[in-house]
Amino acid sequence: MNTLHRFEGKNLEVLKKECLEQLNVNEDELYTFETEETGLFKGKKYIIEAMTKDEIIKEIRQFINELAKKMNIEINSEIKIENENINVLLVTDNNKIMIGKDGKTLNAIQIILRQSMNELTKFGLRIIVDVGNYKNKRLKNLEREVKKICHEVLKTKVEVKLDPMNSYERRKVHSIVSEFPELESISYGEDPNRYTVVKFKD
Repeated sequence: MNTLHRFEGKNLEVLKKECLEQLNVNEDELYTFETEETGLFKGKKYIIEAMTKDEIIKEIRQFINELAKKMNIEINSEIKIENENINVLLVTDNNKIMIGKDGKTLNAIQIILRQSMNELTKFGLRIIVDVGNYKNKRLKNLEREVKKICHEVLKTKVEVKLDPMNSYERRKVHSIVSEFPELESISYGEDPNRYTVVKFKD
């Protein structure tokens, strides 16, 4: 199922209006990607590629249904679009298999889903997949652990190297450390082994 809509025309504003009217949606219910082409003899042409948020959700649900068949697992999903994030919460009869060791299977599902949707569209969708609120619990544990480490570094002035993490978790670490004016956090290495060091500022 490919529900990507394409509109072409000479006037961008007219094209935008036509897009909204044909799809019968408001601007905030739509994802769009605009390009401009200039021909040697035909002049300037605008192209709008668009999908409604409902269509995006249907595409994601289809991906999840295919995944459930391949993994032979029943998967229920709750998909919410909040600000720039598409949050996909999966509930299964075997969360352990879906999450994998240290969340590796879950991260792989998120990467494949993002790649699949960004091949279909050019919207650069930010999709966050969670299973049984695993990531929320993990982030709360991470926050507690990093704050504890920060207090240790403040006391000892000895830097602490954290285990490798994904980019989302590293951002969370940087955000937490930034709350401590005397400390800084620096990431080193390449994914998937990129890690962060918490240290006292020179």
